[in-house]
Amino acid sequence: MRIAHVITRMIVGGAQENTLYNCQDLIRDFGDDVLLITGPSPGREGTLLDRSDHQVPVALAPHLVRNIYPWDDLRGYYEIKKILREFRPDVVHTHSAKAGMLGRMAATSLRVPAVIHTVHGAPFHPYQSAAARKFFTACERFAAKRCDQMICVADAMTDLMVDAQVAPREKFTTIYSGMEVEPFLESGQWRDQLRQQLGYRPEHVVIGKIARLFHLKGHEYVLAAARQVIDAVPNVRFLWIGDGLLHDKYVSEINAAGLTDYFQLVGLIPPAEIPRYAGAMDILVHASLREGLARALPQALLSGKPAVSFDIDGAREVVVTDETGELVPPKDVAKLAAALIRLAGDADLRQRLGTEGRRRAAQVFPHRHMTAEIRKSYQTVLDKKS
Repeated sequence: MRIAHVITRMIVGGAQENTLYNCQDLIRDFGDDVLLITGPSPGREGTLLDRSDHQVPVALAPHLVRNIYPWDDLRGYYEIKKILREFRPDVVHTHSAKAGMLGRMAATSLRVPAVIHTVHGAPFHPYQSAAARKFFTACERFAAKRCDQMICVADAMTDLMVDAQVAPREKFTTIYSGMEVEPFLESGQWRDQLRQQLGYRPEHVVIGKIARLFHLKGHEYVLAAARQVIDAVPNVRFLWIGDGLLHDKYVSEINAAGLTDYFQLVGLIPPAEIPRYAGAMDILVHASLREGLARALPQALLSGKPAVSFDIDGAREVVVTDETGELVPPKDVAKLAAALIRLAGDADLRQRLGTEGRRRAAQVFPHRHMTAEIRKSYQTVLDKKS
């Protein structure tokens, strides 16, 4: 097949890593001719395309940007359309809200045989104004009519889109995001070395958070719960991985709270290094307020670490209370603190939950399994069209 993937930007993030693995697998496992179309990736989040080994052909659409700028968006649309016209794909697979809208419009205008869109996370959510939510919902309904199938990274995303009347349920299928599972399964081999490098002693219980330092990622709730956790379990330490525009704000708040000795912010690290850091943790905390299915959750489980997460979107599909971790209501600082205290103070419980989480995640999240299922979707649509 000739397959074009379209995504707004290739920053270091879950949807982007998912897309890159998909492209690589299609080339390696199926011999497909793949082109990745993307816009610029400025900012502190970094870019996955800096990796010299990704070996995926890339076409840049300079005006494909995340924020809404009507003139740039029009130019971005024509840039995508020009690239697609020259590439002549059998399948166009779009990701993210902006690229999903413009890419699907361009593909249908060119009569591309199969048009697929992946919902990594809905662009409309309760934390927007009513007008913004209504606008983005209308955009998704418009775009949904311009594709053949929609893939969701969690069943919760399908429920959300169907409830919002974006498209009928039969247009959706769930395919969990894939990743390189072996480094996480083997992450324990780096534990002692990295903990020593980071300055942790054997008695320290390390609570990790992997997320961009950005709005709605929930770092403020972890910070609010930290004092209670530290008072109950003094040997606890917090390790934050990621960067973003709120970095300086959080550093100031940590300092003002007198918690500098308990927090370590290591910034942006290469994706290949994430397994080492996951292995150094004892618990993962996920406090985002919206996320399709955060990759950090299965990554923690694959590493044998229990996860404490707000009960949002697809989190409940991997984090099961008293089985693989603990779910707490969104924004509930008291229950978040209680869950962290419970796990931080019980090594046997952490071991039991982490072992079960690893067993489950290892069956579901290999990226080559994800790509095989996605390619079946392509073939199904092409067969129906033919």
